[in-house]
Amino acid sequence: MAYANTFKRKEMKFLLDEEQHNKLLKEMSSHMTPDEFGVHTIMNIYFDSTNEDVIKNSLSKPVYKEKLRLRAYGKAAKDDDEAFLEIKKKYKGIVYKRRLEMTYKKLFDYVNGGETPDVPEKDKQVFEEIEYFIKRLELVPKIVICYDRQAFFGNDDKEFRITLDGNIRSRRNEVDLRKGDYGEILFGQPYRVMEIKVSDAIPLWLVKFFSENKVYAGSFSKYGNIYLNEVNNNQNGRETKCFQA
Repeated sequence: MAYANTFKRKEMKFLLDEEQHNKLLKEMSSHMTPDEFGVHTIMNIYFDSTNEDVIKNSLSKPVYKEKLRLRAYGKAAKDDDEAFLEIKKKYKGIVYKRRLEMTYKKLFDYVNGGETPDVPEKDKQVFEEIEYFIKRLELVPKIVICYDRQAFFGNDDKEFRITLDGNIRSRRNEVDLRKGDYGEILFGQPYRVMEIKVSDAIPLWLVKFFSENKVYAGSFSKYGNIYLNEVNNNQNGRETKCFQA
């Protein structure tokens, strides 16, 4: 599987109910093509400080924010599976993402205090950014967040992409993607979180669809909503159950 490791683009989120989702799939059929992987599982380890400064800052909606995650694809990672350590920055609506691609074991061992990986010359600047971010906030692997995704790319513009995410789940225990994609289902999540990734304007056919079906841009953070649910659960003394995906 080949991935680009540097991005600069606009990303906009929309929360869809089931009816809107089904209508969108029908509309997209003549404008976009599903990627070759179909519906697939994305697994992430998100990093934060002991005091959870990263997510708290993100929820305050600053002009600039950044996050770090370790990502792999599938139901469970293996030592030799390719994985990505990603630093994602957002400034005034523009997303900048840079990442290292290595085997899962090398990246997992590194972020858990193990040996520094041998980084190719072309990736050293990215590695230095990531290492500085980790050391500055004393980041540690904090939470596993998984979800199922279907992705599409434009027929006329391959850089125009739409992703549809659902079945968002998370866990604080066993913060290792080799343990699988199980987790507690996010309470109150939308039917699908739609994300548009575009370097230019949204196509007119999609603008028209949004208008006709009352679909509006919104803000939705998977980690942010999980964190807020946990805070509410702790305040109310509620116990949570684990869901095996």
